[in-house]
Amino acid sequence: MRIGLYFGSFNPIHLGHLIIANTVLEAAKLKKVWFVLSPQNPLKEKKSLLPEYDRLHLLHLAIEDNAQFQPSTIEFDLPQPSYTIDTLAYLKEKYPSHEFVLIMGGDQIASLHKWKNFQKLLADNEIIIYKRNDEDQLPKEWNSLAKHITLLDVPLFPISSTLIRQKVKAKESIHYLVPEKVEQYILSSGYYK
Repeated sequence: MRIGLYFGSFNPIHLGHLIIANTVLEAAKLKKVWFVLSPQNPLKEKKSLLPEYDRLHLLHLAIEDNAQFQPSTIEFDLPQPSYTIDTLAYLKEKYPSHEFVLIMGGDQIASLHKWKNFQKLLADNEIIIYKRNDEDQLPKEWNSLAKHITLLDVPLFPISSTLIRQKVKAKESIHYLVPEKVEQYILSSGYYK
């Protein structure tokens, strides 16, 4: 089965994440997209994150109506912080019959050289990079790897998890930025205040 792996903190998940996942699912002819919730991204501070099980609950609420979307807690059981190359190796070993495709944003291109074993990650995996703006381009030195990398245009909206957290803290509406069930749960739980 051809599965897209969409890694993220999802702090919280929002409609932009879902639009991107659905666009990549269709464009890359994937059977499923697994939302790989990262308990601790090595390039982000943990103190700004909701606990992983709270973020997982919001993720479940956001995607429960789509059979092609699935939450993954695979990184909950791996050493933290999580490194994509290690998670991919583990998944390939655990699910040898699946073909995994890494989904990442164009904003990751500039920092990818900081990722653990990034050259191996690029050389050994199919990667779909969704463009965040017209400037998102692959560095020329990646041309030899281009057969494994696809740049994809997706509908983009100026929605971010940071914006949502700021709006909640400022007591502003997040309606139409997150799925309705996620909005209700964030507001009733007091998250991000």
